[in-house]
Amino acid sequence: MAVALSLKVSFWATICCLPVALWIAFVLARKDFFGKSVLNALTFLPLVMPPVVTGYLLLMTFGTQGLVGSALQNIGIVFAFRWTGAALAAAVMALPLMVRAMRLGFEAIDPRLEEAAQSLGGSPFWVFVSVTLPLSGPAILAAMVLGFAKALGEFGATITFVAAIPGETQTLPTAIYSFLQIPGGETAAVPLVIISIGIALVAVLASEWLASRMRKR
Repeated sequence: MAVALSLKVSFWATICCLPVALWIAFVLARKDFFGKSVLNALTFLPLVMPPVVTGYLLLMTFGTQGLVGSALQNIGIVFAFRWTGAALAAAVMALPLMVRAMRLGFEAIDPRLEEAAQSLGGSPFWVFVSVTLPLSGPAILAAMVLGFAKALGEFGATITFVAAIPGETQTLPTAIYSFLQIPGGETAAVPLVIISIGIALVAVLASEWLASRMRKR
């Protein structure tokens, strides 16, 4: 149950995070504007801030008593102590890694290729879709793999925001933690640990392979 829920949470966290990460990475790589350093700092803040603090801020913002959470609750959207909240927490924690990988991909593209496409009459959106995205494809895929792996291993923000409710918010890391809190729980935790290591190893190898392809291109 915890494995299936973790995969579900990680999948939706990655998918929902993708457009936001794409936009931030492209803006940071290609645009110069007032407040760029602030946007960069805010993006990477969850990576250096204690995950428990991130979870607390999510609870204060998207909890049923929070400013945003209470408004969303009125239209039937609830994040606190739901699997959707676990996905939100995982997405926030995965965002910095995804932005970093995508930004490196965008910066590796020769701007003259985009300028040439624009000189032929292409709109900025068409150039982005037909030139920038294909050339940065490996970097985007690598970012998604890293984001998925990070979401799968997220613990601190998740347990603070949505706790570890079996069948609802108990992901792989929180399930392992719960088993280790009871006598003899190590036996039940070992298979989950092995699964976590296996998935993480596959994700890292896939990310490295994609990164090597990007360097060759």
